Amino acid sequence: MDTLKQNIILFDLDGTLTDSMEGVIRSVQYMQEKMGMRVWEFEELRFIVGPPLIESFTKELAMELPKAEKAVEVFRERYTTVGLFENKVFPGIMELLEELKKKGKRMAVATSKKEDQAVRILEHFGIAPYLEVIGGDAREIGRDTKAKVIEYVLETMGAAKDDVIMVGDRKFDIIGAHALGLPCIAVEWGYGDRAEFEAHDADIIASTTEDVAKLF
Repeated sequence: MDTLKQNIILFDLDGTLTDSMEGVIRSVQYMQEKMGMRVWEFEELRFIVGPPLIESFTKELAMELPKAEKAVEVFRERYTTVGLFENKVFPGIMELLEELKKKGKRMAVATSKKEDQAVRILEHFGIAPYLEVIGGDAREIGRDTKAKVIEYVLETMGAAKDDVIMVGDRKFDIIGAHALGLPCIAVEWGYGDRAEFEAHDADIIASTTEDVAKLF
């Protein structure tokens, strides 16, 4: 396979760079308890990691929008103080970023997590220095979908679309990238699986960080 020519690589955060599952799920359980709901078991809530919370709360937990908005506020009571750092960098990620940096690649993050939280996490784990831009959810100004986050990152970087590729672990990354005409590498070490990637026409499926490094 020929090496990919894109010079700009956008990474998702949760499930791609860091394993944030514990902090997210524990904080959802906290929300359920505080709001008098049945507290779901950890395994029942694995689906919640990755998509925008408001979407998961309205669609998967069947909340009306006002209740879902309140639920997000309660979730953040715990997540912003405790859950944020119940998190770890996936094995091989730092080596991947270092190798891509040596190859002259420009890197950024495009995540559905609130932008200020993403910045705190990426700074905490020493990933931020590799990134030109950290773009995240800012629904207060209308940046409330993955595609809008990616578009914001591209605009901030002054990037031409034909020089950009997305790397993520869920269908939302593929859908968001494709909405802007960008290819997407779907990675199997996160929270999605090959069936999901194939169903949403991922351009490339990579099993390991080493596999991603070899693509460039």
